[in-house]
Amino acid sequence: MKRTLPLNKFGLKPIRLYVLPIALFLMLGCAAQPDIQFPVDVGVKPESITKGFDGNYYVTVMNGGEEGDGEVVEISPNGTKVFAKGFNEPKGIVHLKGHLYFSDLTRIWKVDKAGNTTIFIDKEDFPEEVLYLNDVAVDAGNNGIYVADMGATKYMRDENNKLWPLDSDKAKLVPQLGRIYHVSLDGQVSIAQNTSPLMLNPNGVGVDNKGDIMVGAFFLGNFLVKKDGELTPLKGRFRGADAVEQDSRGNYYVSSWAAGTVWKIDGETEESTVLMDGLQSAADFYLEEDKGRLLLPDMLAGKIYEVDINK
Repeated sequence: MKRTLPLNKFGLKPIRLYVLPIALFLMLGCAAQPDIQFPVDVGVKPESITKGFDGNYYVTVMNGGEEGDGEVVEISPNGTKVFAKGFNEPKGIVHLKGHLYFSDLTRIWKVDKAGNTTIFIDKEDFPEEVLYLNDVAVDAGNNGIYVADMGATKYMRDENNKLWPLDSDKAKLVPQLGRIYHVSLDGQVSIAQNTSPLMLNPNGVGVDNKGDIMVGAFFLGNFLVKKDGELTPLKGRFRGADAVEQDSRGNYYVSSWAAGTVWKIDGETEESTVLMDGLQSAADFYLEEDKGRLLLPDMLAGKIYEVDINK
C-alpha cells in the first residue's frame, strides 16, 4: 500500500529545502543538450549554413544539380535530417523572424518551422534579369535581406575549371553583370549595389558593424567594404571569395571556395591570417562569435567544419 506523509509532520519549509534542489536539478538536466561534434557529414555539395529554429543549424545542400534535388538539412544534437527539399542548387541561407530564407538559382525561398516551403521572390520579381543568385545576408535593421547575383559565371573559368589569370585576355571578357539586391520582408526588391568593375561575379554578401554591405568578388578576389560611401577593396586578393563577415571587434573573415582557405583580417591594419586551409572548397560560413568559431561548409567534401577564430 502506498503511503503519503502528511505535510504537518515535517513542516513545509524542510520539504521545500529538499524538493526545490531536486526539481531544479531535473529541470536543468532535461534542458541541457549535448554539444554537436564537428565535422559533420551533411550530404552532397553543402553550400551555406545558419543557426535557426530551437538553436539547431540549417544547411543548404545542392546535391547533383538535377531539377528540384536541392535540400535544406537540419543539424541538431539528435543528428542530421532533411528538413525541406525541392530546390534548384540552393545557396545562401539566413534565419529571420521565424523563417529561413535562402536563394536558389533565380528564386528566394521562405521556409517555416514545420518545413513548409513557399517561393518568396521569383525570377520575374527582380528589377533586372538575374542569372545566378548566391549568398544571402540579413540587413542591419532585421527588416529584410541582401542577396548577391553573380551574373554570368560561364566566363570565369578555363576548360579545367580554373579561374582565368587576371592579366589574361580572357579575364577582360568577364562581363559586369553582378549585382546586390535588397529584399524587404513585404517582398519589395531593389538594387542595393549596381554593377561595378571591382565586383566581377560577386558571391559573398555581408553587413558590417556600421550597417553597410560588404561583398566578396569571386573572380577578382576583392573583399569590398564601404569607405566614404564607396565600395573599396581591403588589402590582399582572395580569389574565389565566398563568405564575408565582420565580428564585434572589427575583424573581417573571408573564405575562398577556389583556394580552400579561410582568412581572418585585422580591421585596422588589414593584415590577413590563415585560419584554415587545405580544404577541398571553403563555402559560405556562419560566424558564431559567442562560441569563438566559424561553421564552414566544405562543399566538395560534403562536411561542415568548425574553425577557431581566436588565432
